[in-house]
Amino acid sequence: MPRHAPAFLVALLLGLAGCAAPPAPAPAPQAPPARLVLRPANFAEMPGWTADRIEDALPALRRTCQRLARLPDAQTIGTDALAGRVADWRAACSAAERTGPNEARAFFEAHFLPFALSNNETAEGLFTGYYEPELRGSLKRQARYTVPLYGRPDDLVTVDLGAFREELRGQRIAGRVEAGALRPYDTRARIVDGSLGARGKPLVWVDDATDAFFLEVQGSGRVVLDDGRILRVGFAAQNGQPYVPIGRTLVERGALAREEVSLQSIKAWLAAHPAEAAAIRNSNPSYVFFRVLDGEGPLGSEGVALTPGRSLAVDRAFLPMGVPVFLDAADPLDPALRLQRLLMAQDTGGAIRGPVRGDVFWGPGKDAEERAGRMRSTGRAWLLLPRAVAERRLRVG
Repeated sequence: MPRHAPAFLVALLLGLAGCAAPPAPAPAPQAPPARLVLRPANFAEMPGWTADRIEDALPALRRTCQRLARLPDAQTIGTDALAGRVADWRAACSAAERTGPNEARAFFEAHFLPFALSNNETAEGLFTGYYEPELRGSLKRQARYTVPLYGRPDDLVTVDLGAFREELRGQRIAGRVEAGALRPYDTRARIVDGSLGARGKPLVWVDDATDAFFLEVQGSGRVVLDDGRILRVGFAAQNGQPYVPIGRTLVERGALAREEVSLQSIKAWLAAHPAEAAAIRNSNPSYVFFRVLDGEGPLGSEGVALTPGRSLAVDRAFLPMGVPVFLDAADPLDPALRLQRLLMAQDTGGAIRGPVRGDVFWGPGKDAEERAGRMRSTGRAWLLLPRAVAERRLRVG
């Protein structure tokens, strides 16, 4: 029987010709594709701009400027050169090096213009937080240290689809080449079960599978070795499988109520249900491979060290790395208060999707973990563009 047979024919074939077939339900309306819209704004309309310690964002901007200093003037920044070219940033970066703390607000107002962000007509989006976790580990598998943090396997291939199709810019896939074709890479469940075999390259062994899982979610962290040394690790690659939040899995299974979900509640549930914990973790097929970081860190996707409380992970399909973003959202520890501060877009994340979506980096330690784990705030954001770029955009309309 054809899939799209008329309703009366279906009824006839089922011996129900004497009964009227019920009308087919109307299809649910589909949300329009995500689209970045920039609306010209001014600093006065950004809530909390005059109260923020703007000087605390200067170190993050200077790190971006140090990266830009190594690039050619003609290189574009962002999709469709959203943030112009490197040459458009030279004046602001030069001035940033000479700007003192008391001059920070005036510096940004002189060298940048703000644009309100929206996804089509929707100005509000979701803002979460992440932190730099600390784990315990050893360079050798022994006793309590049995959970590997793998380096990138040699057979993992990452493909930037935008290099092949213009309409796919910002999208990436990963896999393994088999018989001349790119095939999906192993899922988390298979990797945890040892599917990598000799392809697996453990950088370090840690003592807790849940801590290792959340290290992947955060993207970077530090491991306190059994001899007291600190090993800092960061994102190297991902297996190309989709990211599935295990908080959502726990809600779907009735283990947690949606309003209860936080980093803290998820960790508590996994600790209280050790027999089920592995299956829950494996419900997320995504798996992250790491590399050892030298020097200052952790490093974001921009390739610069992140600044606690001032670096932001964004969806680089919409926003370029290195641009200032001013945020107005609910404070994660007290929803009655507002989190209003200037940040730098210096990182990305598997769960960060959309034009008005961000993940605030809170740094290392328990306080940062507490704030990051509880942050799930609705908010608005403004993108700051160098004046030369902004004025060209305003002229074009």
